[in-house]
Amino acid sequence: MAERQSDNPALAPWRVPVAVEDVAETGEHVDLVADAETRGAVARTAGLRELPRLQATFDVSRYGAGGLRVVGRVSATVGQSCVVTLEPLTNQVDEEVNLFFVPPVAAIEKADVANANGDDPEPLIGGLIDLGALATEFLILGLDPYPRKPGAIFEPPHQAAPEESPFAALAAFKQDGNDH
Repeated sequence: MAERQSDNPALAPWRVPVAVEDVAETGEHVDLVADAETRGAVARTAGLRELPRLQATFDVSRYGAGGLRVVGRVSATVGQSCVVTLEPLTNQVDEEVNLFFVPPVAAIEKADVANANGDDPEPLIGGLIDLGALATEFLILGLDPYPRKPGAIFEPPHQAAPEESPFAALAAFKQDGNDH
């Protein structure tokens, strides 16, 4: 399984760790709202001009022997730059989260278990998941990679008449040669 951004603390500016043993048998509901400092750090990580709103809602429940299931939503207001005009624009991100986390040994044993999106379960390292890092990851996945202001149309630069090529004389010579 590939390393997720949430597995690397250096890449996760928003940290909200949750241990399996802290999740009640009936599950936990978690509402997260990033403060200004966190939003600034996440904006830098995501390459955003600004991040005025970032929030997440998760329902965390136990899954199997020592695993967790996370279902929820990440939403944000993001400041990006138009790829055509480079003017600032604001977009909304709204991403659904539906993942299973299982201990690494169980992940091998439960290869037939798939997340709602068809992926294998995620590894649960050290009995922890990081909801802040997960929210950051889904925010980044939900970003428009080519944001464009409404009505912005790319027009390639107009080029003057092409300069005469050094091979133009050869082409003229070839044409003259065909006439004889």
